[in-house]
Amino acid sequence: MKPYLAAALQMTSVPDLGKNLAQAEELIDLAARRGVELITLPENFSFLGDEEAKFERAEEICQASQKFIKTMAQRYRVTLLGGGYPVPSPDGRTYNTALMVDANGEELLRYEKVHLFDVNLPDGNTYQESASVTSGSDMPKVWKSDRLGSIGISVCYDVRFPELYRQLSKSGAEVMIVPAAFTAFTGKDHWQILLQARAIENTCYIIAPAQTGFHNARRQSHGHAMIVDPWGIALADAGDDVGMAIAEIKPSRLEQVRRQMPSLQHRVFG
Repeated sequence: MKPYLAAALQMTSVPDLGKNLAQAEELIDLAARRGVELITLPENFSFLGDEEAKFERAEEICQASQKFIKTMAQRYRVTLLGGGYPVPSPDGRTYNTALMVDANGEELLRYEKVHLFDVNLPDGNTYQESASVTSGSDMPKVWKSDRLGSIGISVCYDVRFPELYRQLSKSGAEVMIVPAAFTAFTGKDHWQILLQARAIENTCYIIAPAQTGFHNARRQSHGHAMIVDPWGIALADAGDDVGMAIAEIKPSRLEQVRRQMPSLQHRVFG
């Protein structure tokens, strides 16, 4: 790995595919102009706010999302991750899928979200992701590169399950990406803490693109797209507005932390 800039983009996606892709391209353009080599888009970047409409238009959103990710990576000559977005599954539902491609538009990583967000929150909102989404069955893979390091991916609710990140770490991950649409209610208490915990316990970088603001009358996301270093320090935080968090990924910092705190070498169970 060599030092490079990474960006965690922050969007307010709505139930309008064209509007969302236009917003995403504007942010990708801004990041690329700043010299960013690894750009990450949040969960539901292409459509958010109406689950029934997203399900009904899943094939259209899927095709548009995948084409967009590959086209943008090629146009701006960057490595680009987008997800999740809906991909029709054999049981009539969809997979919440994250996709990472290189600057030639070639697929590097594909992951179908395993942990589904089925919760009743104290603020009165109920989320039943499994109603329209099929849980993935495979652990996310790690892509290894001389330029960008070893990268693992996950999606949103996965961040509450440390065993997934430990498996990525055991597979050699140095950078972990957590695209999310974290709710405003849970995000204020848990978002940053969870990201820092995953970074600290695996001594790795965490890149977490996010959704922010209101997507419809009821659904609101926390924001605060973030990049966290292997010591758990938040290097960049996008706050509450549409924008991005940009930070340098440094192999020297990774090596320093892993040398000073060699906890990965001290594992006893797993």
